[in-house]
Amino acid sequence: MTRGDEFFQQLGFEADPFQREAIGAIETGESVVVTAPTGAGKTLVADGAIFLALKRGKRSFYTTPIKALSNQKFADLSQEHGEHRVGLLTGDNSINGDADIVVMTTEVFRNMIYGGDDRLSEVGVVILDEVHYLADISRGSVWEEVIIHAPDHIQFVCLSATVANPEEFTDWISARRGPTRLVVETNRPVPLEPMYMITDLWSKPPVQMFDLFVKDRPNPRIQHLLAARTGKRRRFATPRRVEVVEELARRSMLPTIMFIFSRAGCEAAAHMIAGSALDLTTSDERLRIRQIALEATEHLEPEDLDTLGFGRWLADLERGVGAHHAGLVPAFKEVVERLFEGGLLKVVCATETLALGINMPARSVVIESITKYNGESHEMLTASDYTQLTGRAGRRGIDEVGFGISLYSRFVRFERMAEIVGRGATRLVSSFRPTYNMAVNLVANYDQSNAELLLEASFAQFQLHGQVAQDEERLIALRRDVEQARFLAACDKGDVWSYLEALDSHVPAMTEAMRAGDVFEVRRGGRQGRYLVLSAGDGKGESVVALSSGGKVRNMTGSELAGAILLGQLDFTGPFRPSDRKFQQRATQRLRSFQSSAGRTLAADVDHPVAACGDADDHVSEGRRALKLQRKIDKSGGANRGSLVHEFRSILSVLGELGYVSEWSLTADGERLRTIYGSRDLLVAESIRTGLLDDLSSADLAAAASAFMYEPRATDEAVPVPLALDEFAANVSRLAEHLTFIEETFGVRLSPPPEFGFMEAAYHWAQGLELDEILDGLTMAPGDFVRQVRQLIDQLRQIRDGAPHLARVVNEALSKLDRGVVAAQGVS
Repeated sequence: MTRGDEFFQQLGFEADPFQREAIGAIETGESVVVTAPTGAGKTLVADGAIFLALKRGKRSFYTTPIKALSNQKFADLSQEHGEHRVGLLTGDNSINGDADIVVMTTEVFRNMIYGGDDRLSEVGVVILDEVHYLADISRGSVWEEVIIHAPDHIQFVCLSATVANPEEFTDWISARRGPTRLVVETNRPVPLEPMYMITDLWSKPPVQMFDLFVKDRPNPRIQHLLAARTGKRRRFATPRRVEVVEELARRSMLPTIMFIFSRAGCEAAAHMIAGSALDLTTSDERLRIRQIALEATEHLEPEDLDTLGFGRWLADLERGVGAHHAGLVPAFKEVVERLFEGGLLKVVCATETLALGINMPARSVVIESITKYNGESHEMLTASDYTQLTGRAGRRGIDEVGFGISLYSRFVRFERMAEIVGRGATRLVSSFRPTYNMAVNLVANYDQSNAELLLEASFAQFQLHGQVAQDEERLIALRRDVEQARFLAACDKGDVWSYLEALDSHVPAMTEAMRAGDVFEVRRGGRQGRYLVLSAGDGKGESVVALSSGGKVRNMTGSELAGAILLGQLDFTGPFRPSDRKFQQRATQRLRSFQSSAGRTLAADVDHPVAACGDADDHVSEGRRALKLQRKIDKSGGANRGSLVHEFRSILSVLGELGYVSEWSLTADGERLRTIYGSRDLLVAESIRTGLLDDLSSADLAAAASAFMYEPRATDEAVPVPLALDEFAANVSRLAEHLTFIEETFGVRLSPPPEFGFMEAAYHWAQGLELDEILDGLTMAPGDFVRQVRQLIDQLRQIRDGAPHLARVVNEALSKLDRGVVAAQGVS
């Protein structure tokens, strides 16, 4: 019996074929990439990998993209293997870090690699959960860094949601890590039924629900309904949240997760549903809910519970409704997760953060809007977004089918919604880019040629190479088209290319002769027809903006105007408003009926042999096409080659200018930068190097450090800088401006400037103010405050590691920050 057989035998149930294939590959020493729908059982592959590693006397690392998922995996694995064999490393928590199985965020693993941690020699396998997260713009590079830089002896088990290009991703890992097996599972364990809910004010009952697809095509019944004439009366509306839950309860589709892309919206929805006449829980369930909530929050101070709105939160839970979003403190989120998993909550109103890995299956999932606000504008969900969100629909072993319900929106056409829902997976695209921290760690660990080879080994460069190959194919086709166009442009009468130059030499004269309101006619070429000049020239004498008799506005180049006939001018009694659509419509009507007795050529015919050819217009057209295609070739050739290495060298130039590297060696300042991570890594290192953080009190230092890690939300209001930090804020702003100048000089992507929006809150928390005093007048949610302080603590630890002379004041700041609700983590 193999060890894999031993693992499957002790399960007590029959494993799926894809699970057996993946674990069999791991047993033979291969790395694996497993892509499967949410709930299909990817976690069992990880369990098998851990089992095999333990049997070989090796340790296992389980990495996740977010701390909440790390906490959940830590709890699950501790229950399965015993607390003494499982550890947790997230930055917030360090529990039993030398255990046989250690759960951590991917950033912690990356930091261990760069730091040369001796414990890596004992690791046999690393599970990268939610590995598709490498497409994330802000943090995705970390996944590629660990795959590239991890010691060669480590096997990788990459668990991913369904993506459109798993073969490409697996090919890259194979090229970097050796033999890698791709295992694809496409079947959901519980089939998903996409649904569409709409309020039809002319129907009784008004809330209607339909299958979104019929035989894999958009439901024609919905299309016919929406196409019905409604006159001036509004007929259709988005169902209200209480109505949605009522309809789901009537159809036995609870429990449900309602995805609402707003924290305030989640809270409002939970309160509204809980306050309705819906009766979602029994008296026994309410008693059990209260008991669990009280036990899970007993470590929080009564004053903090009051500030957090504990009473209203608990009342909503007892009604069977909860909210889940990043603005909640960890204890509140974990209670909601526990109650929902236990079947005690019937409705959870959540933001999209719930879709990432947290184990909360439901019978149905409601997507309130197919668009979400990204901080600047509303954007459509991608097909992968929809797949990830609806992955929670359908409980294995309980439901025969899960329901993904999209709500009507008057802002999104039904066909567009159906296209997103039916498209399936989207392509996994790398977000990898070199950073200052990455650069100094490459210098520290490799010679220059090997460092640049490692950049070439990234998934980003792998995809760029693939793009280059596609570009080469496209260029070959373009070159063929150019040859054909040149062949057709050739004229027996003379040289077409000199004829084109002669024609173009007349362009300024033609455009300068035109005035707004002129009517002209083009009698040859591809733009034949009658036109009205809207705008006379582009300032360079190269084109005019004209309105065609078909009502279209065109930018007419001089070559298109060759031989045009000026017919006269339209007189307008009112204002001449060329950008106004109604004006254009009136002008089009007058243009069509314009009468002219005579006309004159805008420019004299060019004296050239080709002009006498009966096919001159065709020769000119093909000649211009050849020139246009050649410009495309010239523009696209080699655009993607070596871009990451070039960016890396530019970053090294910045670091050399500032004294962090000398040729291919790190200075003392460069060694310090190795321990500093984040989007403002260089600004932190420069602040230490120039002494900006020296002579600050512990509270001042806590506030100052917040400028390096804080990322404001679009809804955050401006907060004044504490008076004691005015000088620091001015100095660090000047320093950031200096760095921006250097980055611009060397063509490096600009680092973000410092952000002072959390400085006042950090300062007062470090001075000992209570939570209610901090949040009074602050637009930040309690959970956001806790999360920001936890990130600030991590930032201060980095500063302590990079600047030992600040260790005493940093430790004082840490002790002042890590208290009360901030210190009260969900994981004990």
